[in-house]
This record gives sequence, C-alpha cells and structure tokens, in this order.
Amino acid sequence: MSKILIIEDEEAIADLEKDYLELSGFEVEIEHRGDVGLKRSLTEDFNLVILDLMLPEMNGFDICREIRAQKNTPIIMVSAKKDDIDKIRGLGLGADDYMTKPFSPSELVARVKAHLARYERLIGSGVQENDIIEIRGIKIDKTARRVWVNGEERNFTTKEFDLLTFLAQNPNRVFTKDELFREIWDMESVGDIATVTVHIKKIREKIEFNTAKPQYIETIWGVGYRFKV
Repeated sequence: MSKILIIEDEEAIADLEKDYLELSGFEVEIEHRGDVGLKRSLTEDFNLVILDLMLPEMNGFDICREIRAQKNTPIIMVSAKKDDIDKIRGLGLGADDYMTKPFSPSELVARVKAHLARYERLIGSGVQENDIIEIRGIKIDKTARRVWVNGEERNFTTKEFDLLTFLAQNPNRVFTKDELFREIWDMESVGDIATVTVHIKKIREKIEFNTAKPQYIETIWGVGYRFKV
C-alpha cells in the first residue's frame, strides 16, 4: 500500500484529502506544521508528498527545496495562489505538479495515482545493459538516469529527465505542449501547459550554451517544441 504524507495547515482540507485518498486504498498521514512535515518527509518512507504552499514555521517552497535535495519522492504542491510566478517557482524547485485551490478531491486522487504509477515504473524497471542516447555532446543514460553535457554531469529532476529523454528519443519531431504534458505527466493538461514551459526552460539552462539561441530544444512558435539533431 502506497503511503502519502499531506502537509497542510487547514484541517478541514487535509481531512477531506485524506478521506478521498484512503477510500482509494492509500495510507495517509497528516502534518499541519511545515517544519514537522519536512522532518517526517526526510526521515520516513513516503511514496508521495502533498505539500501546501503557505504553512506555519516553514513554507512549501523551502520544504520542496529540502526534500528534492535529498529524495526523488513525487511532490504535488497545492496552493490558493493562482499567480503563474508561484507555479513557476514551485516547479522550478522540483515539484512534480502544482494544483490551485479549490480543486476537486477526485482530481487530486487522479493526479496522485498518475504520479505514483510513473514513479513506480521508473524505480521498478529491471537494470540490464545501460540504455544510452548520445546526441552532439549530450549523453543520456536512461538506465542510470544520468545526463552529461560535453563530459560534465548535470543534475535533473525526475520530470526534467523524462521530458529531455522523450524529446531526444523522438528527434526532429514537433510536439505540442498538450502532447508533452500527456506523455510525461500521464494526464490531460486541463489548461496546465505552463508546467511544460517551465520544465523546458530548466532543461535549456542545463544543456544549452546560450538559452537565447537554443541548439538542442527549439521552440516552434505557435506549435510546440522539437529536439534538433
């Protein structure tokens, strides 16, 4: 049974989320303080963390940063803040998803299931001979989930790695943001394509010599993105 940690200071919201998740077969724990939630997320084995942005003692951004520095546990950040800058910041710190309150509990359950399924496929895949992609100075080790750019290793979050690998495996093909969201996040975008834009920006910062003139991931204006070989 997958174990989920909810870090949320509004008890009514946390209890509602817990009820729906438990009805779907998950084991759920709740913490209302940010600092305590961070400690538990780092010292205990949770399969996924649902993280509120505004918390007492420690905010969600700082918690996300600390978790991602030590673990690849999927993180779904939730907030009443609708500003794109908050979403961009949260995703940039390594959150796998960002949901704006109010949202339906059934949507939360669907997203939890999607993120867990993808993460379990990644960590459960058998390791045989390493599967390597090499394109013009970029080396992607799909098996070890490591990336080198001109011989220098770069660190990628789970979704950044998945997105880079997918594009590199399908060179010279243009994908829309909706297509990329469905492929990497395993769900419909529901207008949430800013997530793709943020991840493309972070990937470019790690692989491009000049992000203003990308040599690998091109923007096809009005359409989407293409990995050029």
